Amino acid sequence: MSSAVQTLDFEQPIAEIERQIAALESRADAESIRDEIATLHETRNSLLSKAYSGLSPWQTVRVARHPQRPQTLDYVQMICRDWCELHGDRRHGDDPAIVTGFGRIGSIKCLVVGHQKGRDTKERLSCHFGCAHPEGYRKALLKMKLAEKFRLPIVTLVDTPGAYPGIGAEQRGQAESIAVNLREMSRLRVPVICIVIGEGGSGGALGIAVGDRVAMLQNSWYSVISPEGCAAILFKEANERTNNQAANALSLTAADNLRNGLIDDVIPEPLGGAHRDPKAMAERIQHYVVDWVRELSRIDPDTLVRKRFEKFRSIGSVR
Repeated sequence: MSSAVQTLDFEQPIAEIERQIAALESRADAESIRDEIATLHETRNSLLSKAYSGLSPWQTVRVARHPQRPQTLDYVQMICRDWCELHGDRRHGDDPAIVTGFGRIGSIKCLVVGHQKGRDTKERLSCHFGCAHPEGYRKALLKMKLAEKFRLPIVTLVDTPGAYPGIGAEQRGQAESIAVNLREMSRLRVPVICIVIGEGGSGGALGIAVGDRVAMLQNSWYSVISPEGCAAILFKEANERTNNQAANALSLTAADNLRNGLIDDVIPEPLGGAHRDPKAMAERIQHYVVDWVRELSRIDPDTLVRKRFEKFRSIGSVR
């Protein structure tokens, strides 16, 4: 990942201060002006805190899509030891939009399943921008069943704008593959932890997001449809104004989803978002996973499955 952070439009004042800091730190007499540099750092942190504590839903979506935001394989590299990637669904092929593999997170042996969007243009095209095909969801389920066989917990990292909408994907049973995953994940007799690390778009996200604990990173989004898709349907056009309106209406932020009972936890991000300090974000994810796997491992499998089923059946109920 590049060390230079790309700037979003609402971060322009912050970027200007960062340019000043970089210019001063590159001077030969930087040591003599360290107080001035420290003051600029404080100002920058204050502006970052103010900007990110008051993000609108549409701004949150843009942060979740930041090109330098850590993806599944970034987190795997930072927190997984003894990583062994697994490929293929044994029916059609291997979908690079979904990554699966065994590894250790802290002291926990587990299966990791996650969406992968890719970094450069070539990789993004190969990964279909994180939009999985049916073989991706079938690969994920096949590996989850393998993890269940060996009584290993499952960790899923969700980051997709939605399932791939192409004709080939529909011909190979896109909707059916997601539906089967929903059914079978609800029955898995091992702990399942799901974390939305960026985008959580519709069924494409749900296909690997049925778990005992479902969490979102602070600046991620999770919704039935993207703001652009919603705007195109409701307002017949998607632009900055209608996207903003749609994002507000969808209640897609982590805070909204927590309040509405759709997720269990919000994992705070470092100052300025996960893309500014990936290692710190990875450590927080690791602590969350290890703590909850240990907690859930104390529950017998029958109770675990029953509680998971009841948890999802109760979503949206009115009392």
